[in-house]
Parts: sequence; C-alpha cells; structure tokens
Amino acid sequence: MYWNRTVSADITRQIHEASIDLLDNPGIKIEHDGILKLLKQAGARAGNSPYVVRLPEELIMQCIERAPSEVFFADRRQGGHTVSPGGASLIWSVPGMNIFRHGKHRRFLKTDMADMARLFDELPTVDGVFGMSMDDVPPNARDIVGLRIMAENTTKHIRVLSFTPEGAEAIGEMRDVLGHSPWFSMGFTAHGPLRWTNLALEIFARTAKKGIPVTINGEPMAGVSGPVTLAGSAAVGNAEILAGLVINQILESGRPCVYNLGLAHIFDMRTAIAVTGAPENHLFARISAAMGRFYSLPSCSWVSTDSMCPDSQAAIEKSIGFLTHLQSGVNVVWGAGQLESELTISPAQAVIDNEIVGYIRRFLRGIEVDEETLAVELIRDTGIAGEFLSSEHTLKNFSSEFFEPSILLREKRAEWDAGGCKTLQQVAEARADEIIGGSFSKAITDEQSESLEKIKKSFINKS
Repeated sequence: MYWNRTVSADITRQIHEASIDLLDNPGIKIEHDGILKLLKQAGARAGNSPYVVRLPEELIMQCIERAPSEVFFADRRQGGHTVSPGGASLIWSVPGMNIFRHGKHRRFLKTDMADMARLFDELPTVDGVFGMSMDDVPPNARDIVGLRIMAENTTKHIRVLSFTPEGAEAIGEMRDVLGHSPWFSMGFTAHGPLRWTNLALEIFARTAKKGIPVTINGEPMAGVSGPVTLAGSAAVGNAEILAGLVINQILESGRPCVYNLGLAHIFDMRTAIAVTGAPENHLFARISAAMGRFYSLPSCSWVSTDSMCPDSQAAIEKSIGFLTHLQSGVNVVWGAGQLESELTISPAQAVIDNEIVGYIRRFLRGIEVDEETLAVELIRDTGIAGEFLSSEHTLKNFSSEFFEPSILLREKRAEWDAGGCKTLQQVAEARADEIIGGSFSKAITDEQSESLEKIKKSFINKS
C-alpha cells in the first residue's frame, strides 16, 4: 500500500502491529540491570540473549495509557505551551557542536551558548532553546554548565542536552531553583536497532519521579540501522520508542512523554553520508505525527539541512521541511538555526528560519471568509474604479491579513542597489548581530544564579 499526502489509519495500524511483533520476537536489548529487573517484574519475558527482553502487547498498551496525552512545556514568563496530538506546533532550536558565523566555521563555545540563547529569546516564532556541546567545557559538565547559561540568557523553555547520568541528576536539582514547573525538558535516543544503552537508561532513571517531560527518540538510519525501506525503518524506530515509553512509565507512572520518530534519516548509498534534509526525512516526520496521534501522544521531529551555510540549498530543504512538518501536525519541531545535519548552528540561519516559519504559518492559516472579509458593502460603496487604500476597513485589517516580513526583500532595485546589494544571508547575519549585541537583562536573579553555581561546583567537585 502506498500513501503520500496523509498517513491513513490502516498504515499506522500496520506499523504498530509490526513493532509489537518485533518487541515480542526478537525483543529489545536493555543494557541496565535495574531496569531489566523492573521490566521482568512488570511482565516482560527473557529473550534469547543476555539483556534482551520480550515485551508483551498488554504491558505496552498499559504503559501507553499511563502517559498523558497533553504535555506542558513551561517557560519563565509565567506561561508556556501545552501540546497534544492534533494540536499546535512548537518550534525549538537544535543541539550541535559547531557554529557558522560571519563566514567562519568553528567549534561551539560557552560565549556562543549565551549569544544563541539571547538570539532565540528575541525570535518570535521560536518557543524553546536547545543545549549545545561546548568545546571549552569538560564533556561531563556540558549539560550542567549549558543549563545555567541558557537559564541566565533566555526565559523561553529549555531543552537540556544530556551527557552523563550524574549530570542529569544534578540538573534535576537545578529545576527547583527556578520553580517547580517544567521549565526545561530532557530526552534521549535509542541506539538501535532494537537497543537501549545503559547511558540512556541511567539518564531516564535518574531524572524520574520529578515530572520532567522527556522526549523518547527513535533514530533508525534507513539502510544501516534500519531496513532501507521507510516502512521497515519506521517499524524498527517505533518499536524502540514504545520500549522507551514502557521504561519511562515503569520508572514514573504518568511521566510526560513525547513520541519522536522524526529523527529517523537515510543513508546516501553514493556518498556514505547520513542525510537529514531529504524528502524521505519529511516523510518520517509525517509518520511521527501520525503515530503520535495513533497513540494519543504528542509528536516530535526535526527540520534539517545538509548544507554547510545559509545558502539556497538550506532555503530549499528547510522551507519544505518546515512546511511539511507544520502541515503534518508535528507538535514539537526542532530546527531553528540548524545546518550540516545538526552538527552546526548558525545565527543567520536562525533568523532566516524565523522568517520561514512566519511565512508558512501565514500560508497555513488560509483565508477567512465571512461578512467582514468579503466586504460586499464596502465594495458597493467604493464603487466602480474607486480605491480601498484610504478606507477604515483597510486600516483595520491589513496587519492581520498580510504577512509582514522582517528580513525578506521588498524594495525597488534602486533602493537595493543603494543599500549595497545585500544578500539574504548578509541581512540575516546583521540582524542576528544586532539582537545578540543589544541590551539584555539577566533572566535570573543573583540569588538564583548563586544557587545554580553552587550545584554546578558541587557536581564538578564530585566528578
């Protein structure tokens, strides 16, 4: 059976049944003695090799029922966003380890984390800020240091990038310093096929029982860690996510979980490169949204490009990516600022992505048709060969009816020539610099900063 525009109920059912079959035979590898014991106590059966268990369908469905259909991602503006299957889409930034800025590519540093957090704080379409791997911070402290830097420089929701179980535990302590609401979330990815590593499982275990939302990621690479067929890779990834969901619900019944098959990607057979900006990636995102709805769970995915800089390729891949993700109903969309298949972040690309998302949201909002918008009486009163520019109706409605770009070119050629013939990348780079270099008040109090620093130092001393 083939599909393109929508994922039918029959398709989701077939993927579900294939995953259930895989979790029963051969099962899933769980590289954690404590969690393995909990699974067996809950009804899982031993598999044919060490650390492999078979998960019965009844246990899987029970755990799906425990997971809430709505997940709240708090910010520190006395608000936040609730996501649910079929609901609105949030836009987040991305993880990574490099930065492309002012035409140069280099490793990402602590100062970059502060700059990017401030930038994303000011971009209106971005709802969450992702942690990054900072080259000038020891690997075991990158999550702790990253959370503190982000907390100081943005009031938006924070998605922590986890590195160690000990760091994850310390992050749990940091949560209460700034409030008990879920102002940050976490997540981890299965390293398949059909395998959850000790690192991922220990992070799940140490952050349980705190109400911290968790994104459960399946990331099969079609042709390598999953079958080359998209349906086959979807079945493998879905099985991994279901196993991760069972684990998290056993550790913390009712823990908010987000279903994420959208990280699945493909392997280019010609170049031997993992591809993230292809049409197949957008199809995986569509499956992620559909399977989330099938399980009554919020869904997640990423919008990526394989381009190295904010060029025409990035514009093509990310425009189509954001359009298909938002059309498909993915609830949480990573991608703002992303380049080089999630390895690199770019301030200029973040500004461009902000524009792309605003453009697409206006397109998807469509046309409102009612007595006010049809304006028959106004047309009649204006008469043949009249004008509408001076009418109160135009003044009242133009700002809500029209998309108003912040960086896209809407000038005559003479004005563009006079301004130096700047490309979109140059305009976006300048806009990013303006935001990053602008005035900014620290997003936490001195007392809170001291408390976070105390937790950080205690963690580093123990390490």
